[in-house]
Formats: sequence, C-alpha cells, structure tokens
Amino acid sequence: MRVVIVGGGVAGLALALALRRQGIDYTVLEQAPRFEAVGAGIQLSPNATRTLEHLGVAERLAPHAVRPGRHRFINWDDGAPLLTTPLGGAVFEAFGAPYMHAHRADLLEAILAEIGADENIRMNVRVQSVDQTDESVWATLDDGETVAGDVLIAADGVRSAIRERLFAPEPPRFSGCMAWRGLTPADAVGHLGYEHDSYIWMGPERSMVIYFVSGGRFINWIGIGPSDGDTRESWTTQGTTEAALAEYEGWHPMVRGLIEASEPPFKWALFDRQPLERWVDGRIALIGDAAHAMLPYHAQGAAQSIEDAWVLARRLALAPDIDAALAEYAALRSERTSQVQGASRAAQDLFHLSDPEALERRNRRFASMQASIGSGFPPGQEWLFAYDVEAAATGGDADWKKLAWR
Repeated sequence: MRVVIVGGGVAGLALALALRRQGIDYTVLEQAPRFEAVGAGIQLSPNATRTLEHLGVAERLAPHAVRPGRHRFINWDDGAPLLTTPLGGAVFEAFGAPYMHAHRADLLEAILAEIGADENIRMNVRVQSVDQTDESVWATLDDGETVAGDVLIAADGVRSAIRERLFAPEPPRFSGCMAWRGLTPADAVGHLGYEHDSYIWMGPERSMVIYFVSGGRFINWIGIGPSDGDTRESWTTQGTTEAALAEYEGWHPMVRGLIEASEPPFKWALFDRQPLERWVDGRIALIGDAAHAMLPYHAQGAAQSIEDAWVLARRLALAPDIDAALAEYAALRSERTSQVQGASRAAQDLFHLSDPEALERRNRRFASMQASIGSGFPPGQEWLFAYDVEAAATGGDADWKKLAWR
C-alpha cells in the first residue's frame, strides 16, 4: 500500500510518521519550499501527548516543552480567579500522559527528527488536481507529473482545495473575531509574576490566553477579540504593539505589561467549518483542519489532527481492505471532532460575555463548578483528556463521554 499525503503540516507529518510505524509507504506533497515555523505556541493535552508517545515524538519534544501546573481562568481587570483546574502531576496521575506547552516549530522539528532524512517528503510541489479509479488514486502536480498511490489523504488545512472540490464547496465560516499573537522573552517580564501555568483572561468581547513555551524561555500570548476588518487568515500578517494595547485598554497590568514587552505581534482572522457529513470519497479522505477546522478556545486543533493520524494509520494497517479502513476511520473520528468543534464555537460566547446579568450567571456557574470538583477536573475536560487513541483505533473502550461543559 502507498498513501499520498497532500500537505506537510502537523496533520500530514504526524500521519506520515504513524504510517511508518505501521510499515506503510507514503509520499508527502508539500507546496512550501522548506519547513518553517508558522504560528507560535501550541497546547498539547494528554490525549495528544499520549499519541505522541505512540509516534515516538514525546521524548524528543519534552526538553523543549513546559508542563504547566494549572489552568487559571481570571477576570480581565482585577485579576480575580474565576475557576482553577489542575494540570501538572495531577493530569499525569489521572490520565497517564502529561499536559505540555510547546512552540509549534519545536513540535514539527521533533516529528521531522523522528522521521529522519526521507526522500518521500517532497517540498515545493503544488497539487493541481486529484483523481481516482476503483483501484488507485493520483495527484497531478502543476508541472504535469502524477504521483500515484492506493489512498490519498488531504491534509491541506482549513482552506483545503480537495475538500472544496470533492466534499463541501463552501467557504470557511468567519467567526467575527481575530487573534493577536506575540512572544515575549520570559526574562523581560519576570516582574509581572507569571507562573508556569495556563492563563485564560476573560473580559468583555475579548480574551487572552497566556503560557510559557520553548522550555520556559518565552511566554506565548494570544488575544482574541472583535475583528478590525482584516479578514485574512494568514499567520504572518504583521500588527503593531500600539494597536494590540488599544484593544486591551483597561486590562490588568499583567496583560498589558506582557504586550508592551513583546515584539510587534502578528494578527489573523479566525475561521472554522461546519462538521462534515462525510470525510471519504472513494479512496480519498480528509484529515486535520481539512476535515474539522475549529476555533482555538479549547486548544484542540493540533491535538485532534494528531489523533486523526494515529487512528487512520492503524485502521489502514488492520482493516481487511482500504474501503473498510477509510469508512472505519471516518466513523471513529467524526463524532468526537464534531463535538469539539461545537464546544469551541460555544466557548467564544462564554469567554467574551459583556452583559452584566450573563456575566453574573457565568461566574456563579464557575463558582459552583469549583465547589463541586474541588481540585479535580470538569467533565468536559475529562472527556477530552481521557481519550485513548489506540483503544479507539483497535475497537476498545476509548472512554468517550458526552461533552458536559458547555
């Protein structure tokens, strides 16, 4: 069997490595001339790090990652705690895998290092079309070359051309929000008092997520709020520190001080997709953002893509034929990813409430949740973290529960 993978991001490279683990040949077709770091911080919950252990990547990534102690939901102006849930050792004890913060470049480098020198990863090639028969599938490149295989997987992101042509010809859904992203040297803001935790500051129509990356050398921050009219999705659109500070006027000094000490931030518009009814067309299937692009509020975009990769590779190795493997993969993954998409969309409203009565209800709910869970985990967090990707792929109990925290 040979699998053609269109796209060399987290989903495509994780799939290549998962296929290698199963002894399945592959070719990755990536349009960029070289692998470069786009984006910055990435949160890897236990469902993701458990899968990275299967891939042989977790140990390579660990020296460059940070294990946060807590999730801290905080009020935007006075710094009052709204809800605190455990991470660190409590997560490892409960779920058997760590919670990590990392730079996206470190994650990709760890995956590439585990793959090693590989002539089957082809850079600077652009796919113009894909086609198939009952027995084979192929991608046609812009120079007319065809790259054939038995299966073709579209790992070409939220604006997947393959999804557009074969599955659902609809544009991504603009959320109405945009994100600001910055990296701040940790040494420059030691006076602000940040600990190695995950901070979620919640305010009127805006939020700010803050955590350490790169072994603790940098603090990654992502501020989300109303769009300034720029609806480009590029992660490389340059913003200004002054504009970011204006967006967070009146916010706590810990937030504003971090922005002030950062290099000029980048900005991008936030899009997601409606859940798809089907992920498979003959011998062509979708993975990652091409299948289930989601908003970042639950920090699960990369995690769900990594889960996809392992389940797909295992089903291709274990199923009696390709048709069965792809059908089983889609059936195993679609319900879970649809729930995460929906929860992430709902969290935008929860994080950005400004109506006083709605705020009071939310904060009472958080206080009630804190009282009920003590130092434990909310049900929705358990549902995310406890997922066992190998059990799911091999017909065992993946510990699925309905997402309760909405």
